[in-house]
Amino acid sequence: MKPKHQAAGARLRLVLAPGIAIGPGKADLLAAIAETGSISAAGRRLKMSYRRAWMLVEELNTTFKSPLVSAGKGGAHGGGARLTETGQTVLRRFRSVEAKTAKAIARDLAALTALAKSGA
Repeated sequence: MKPKHQAAGARLRLVLAPGIAIGPGKADLLAAIAETGSISAAGRRLKMSYRRAWMLVEELNTTFKSPLVSAGKGGAHGGGARLTETGQTVLRRFRSVEAKTAKAIARDLAALTALAKSGA
């Protein structure tokens, strides 16, 4: 769900090949898995169903040459999940591209924002 009053900015989606893309949603899921150690906890943090979180993890794991998330089997003590080295690299590179993009568009974004109606 998008916030009602979103700050000015750009949402970046990188298309790596036909049918292969990563954007802020998948990057946020990877970051939340890294922080929580759990796919279900990451999904809850992002207000995403457990099923949706798992589907995105499966998509990410099959999209790249090696899995981005390693998950243990659940049970009494829970299985846990962690980013693989490839997952950490993908997340770090995506965040780097986001930061470079924000810096590159900052001036034009400020000019466009100044032309927009406030509260629109």
